[in-house]
Amino acid sequence: MTKAMTLSGVLAAISLALPGAMAAAQSFVPAPAELKPAEDSRPASALAPLSWLEGCWRGNVNDREFREQWLPLRGDLLVGISHTVTDGKTQGYEYLRVEIRADGVYYVAVPAGAAEIAMKLEKTAVDGAITTFTFANPALDFPRQLSYRRDVDGWLYATLDGKVKGADRQVIYPMRRVDCESGDLIRK
Repeated sequence: MTKAMTLSGVLAAISLALPGAMAAAQSFVPAPAELKPAEDSRPASALAPLSWLEGCWRGNVNDREFREQWLPLRGDLLVGISHTVTDGKTQGYEYLRVEIRADGVYYVAVPAGAAEIAMKLEKTAVDGAITTFTFANPALDFPRQLSYRRDVDGWLYATLDGKVKGADRQVIYPMRRVDCESGDLIRK
């Protein structure tokens, strides 16, 4: 027997055995798992009542367009950003988060180029379909208090209260839920 005949015999044996070996090997490969949310036995997050913020919000007052975008609640943290534009130019932006600390729930804003501002959740008020979350920090002049009011028909009212040069001041940002990409109104 020559080497060529031996080699061709081996190759023929392999080609006959290969389909069966492949089928056997595939039967041992586990099927990919479906991507399902893991069932969690932990209690709901203290931030769950604020999870409705998820998504994009837009408002316009006095030729100032303001937007907020919030990521979904994950890991006991809500993360967002706000952006204000007038005549096509950025007037300001802030990085936002709502987090759990040892002494309660806090709304934290980090304005562009400034130190973070933290306000503790002081109360939640429910009046029918309207829910208001009020955060406060009495050590601040303005804003001393921030309220997020979830109103009917997809409205969100962010209200800042405090003092500016000793005088009471209130600023209200009415916003509607919008599609994050198109900016089109969403009724939710």
